[in-house]
Amino acid sequence: MAGEILDSPNPWVAEHIRRFAETNGNPRPGVNDLLLITHGRRSGKLRRTALAYARDDDRYVVAASNGGADRHPAWFLNLAADPDVTVQVGTETLPARARIAPAEEKPRLWQLMITMMPSYREYEKATARDIPVVILEPSPDLARQYCPLAIPT
Repeated sequence: MAGEILDSPNPWVAEHIRRFAETNGNPRPGVNDLLLITHGRRSGKLRRTALAYARDDDRYVVAASNGGADRHPAWFLNLAADPDVTVQVGTETLPARARIAPAEEKPRLWQLMITMMPSYREYEKATARDIPVVILEPSPDLARQYCPLAIPT
């Protein structure tokens, strides 16, 4: 992944990304936040968003809740098209491969997300769509191609 990184067009998310940079990855004390960089599925441009995450061993877990909207978030559609992503947690940037949690894993991971951020339960009630849970697995074999992409300060 090389080139200019475009932040989310959502003003709240763009502000969250700015605060992430200012606080060295701790924009909301008590909440685990990461930055996810994907390739735009149509444009091919690098896209960055901020997401709350939970840990599952050495994996990062995120929910494609889109605030309970009836459509998937753009970042989810992007990683579904190209699962090789970059993740920044705190000041560490790492390549990862994204995958949608399979049916046998999803209930446990969804509960992990709800425990970490109870508002996900409300998002689930607000939409008829099944909210995907995404597993981000660090993938050192992608390191040369997809890193580094640390936030400019």
